[in-house]
Amino acid sequence: MKILTAEQLRAADAYTISHEPVASIDLMERAAGVCVQWIAEHFGKETLFKVVCGMGNNGGDGLAIARLLHNLGYKTEIYILGFFPHASGDFKLNLERLNKTGGIPVHDVKDPADIAKYFGKPDINSPFAVVDAILGSGLSKPVEDGIAEAIQAINALKCTIIAIDMPSGMMMSMTEGSAYKNIICATYTLTFETPKLPFFFATNQSYVGEFAILDIGLDKTFIQEQKTSDYYITRPDAARIVKPRRKFAHKGDFGHALLVAGSRGKMGAAVLAARACQRAGAGLVTVHTPLCGYAVIQTAVPEAMADCDVHENYFSEIKDTDKYNAIGIGPGIGQSDETARALKLLIQNSRAPMVFDADALNIIAENKTWLSFLPQGSILTPHPGEFARFTGKIKDLYEVYLAQKAFAIKHSVFLVLKGAFTSIATPAGEVYFNSTGNPGMATAGSGDTLTGIITGLLAQGYSSMDAAILGVYLHGLAGDIAEQHTGEHALVAGDIAKCLGKAYMQLERL
Repeated sequence: MKILTAEQLRAADAYTISHEPVASIDLMERAAGVCVQWIAEHFGKETLFKVVCGMGNNGGDGLAIARLLHNLGYKTEIYILGFFPHASGDFKLNLERLNKTGGIPVHDVKDPADIAKYFGKPDINSPFAVVDAILGSGLSKPVEDGIAEAIQAINALKCTIIAIDMPSGMMMSMTEGSAYKNIICATYTLTFETPKLPFFFATNQSYVGEFAILDIGLDKTFIQEQKTSDYYITRPDAARIVKPRRKFAHKGDFGHALLVAGSRGKMGAAVLAARACQRAGAGLVTVHTPLCGYAVIQTAVPEAMADCDVHENYFSEIKDTDKYNAIGIGPGIGQSDETARALKLLIQNSRAPMVFDADALNIIAENKTWLSFLPQGSILTPHPGEFARFTGKIKDLYEVYLAQKAFAIKHSVFLVLKGAFTSIATPAGEVYFNSTGNPGMATAGSGDTLTGIITGLLAQGYSSMDAAILGVYLHGLAGDIAEQHTGEHALVAGDIAKCLGKAYMQLERL
């Protein structure tokens, strides 16, 4: 799914209005209708909805939402903020429709202090939710004065807040980050047609809350023709990548993966990566491990083959890699001098695409010239701390996003930056944000399973781009399935690999 700019979305609105054709007021009604449908699916009629409206088109959305909720039997009240210089045409039309409907209290708010007086505090006997329809995605500068005070007053209510399209006060432009106080802290954001880029940065989590993408029927051909470098990985996107298996296939058709993983005291990383690699579908998996790990691999992952290093405790050499279709290296290997030398030789001699994680990344960060001779199609999977060893510390998360893009382009690699909405930057300058995963996956070994999954996909002949996108999506989806059984607090990395089969099955059902 494409992530579009405010300008592109406005153009899509205009194109749809002129080519469907549909009147702008009717397109607004359509948007309000899908919002009301979402609200009706998530809230009972015991909840009172206090709809706070600006006087632009976002406010017009709010008026239509209030009217449609009222028609469904929900209790609604409207609060129109009188701090705007003028009202949009569609806002005025929706106000006329509202007045004809009748039965909905409408309050003109002239003083932000009146919000606390009007609203009071929600309690278990009289729950209410605020619908934020003050400002939409067209905002280009921080809010001030009365609007800012109104936003602060709404946030102070500590109630459920549903933002329409974007939390009021948030700007589509992230060039200065989100160091602004006057932004609605939404519980849910109901955004139209495509997600907005600011949603994917951790600094905005307290503003966006959980977001839902609602289809309001903008022209699909026009949207497909829009150029963008940012994408959101949806389930259909991931499902399209999965390759079906032929009835007469054999294990050799699904590749031979090599994992260089583990050292004394860290063999668990090798086990987790190997199990995930197998579950990702690799036909054969070999784990190159120090001598101390031979028995561990043979007993913990009987489906895998163990290739022993000459050293007892860590990776120090590997002789022949020509037979492997993909190589993953890093989980638990340590950073000894011998390991670093062996890693350099492996990079120089490998003909297969490689996945670099954990200690492999840390070693390369200390030897940045090695980036110039990584194998074609290499995939790097750092967490933010590991990435910072390449770039230096960057506080602003938008700047991290730009640095990730620049790094992938400069070094012709696929850079998977792990975290919430794990992002994949490509050598072409595109960034793909993942839609699966949960906080329970922030646990030791989760990254090792991702290394195994991506390596297993590469071994099967997936391109580096497809392996990264599908691998990240499957990893998160398996984590979501595991979380349904364990909860977030008790989830461990081994649960992710166990649930990969169910994750595949969900994609295959589409």
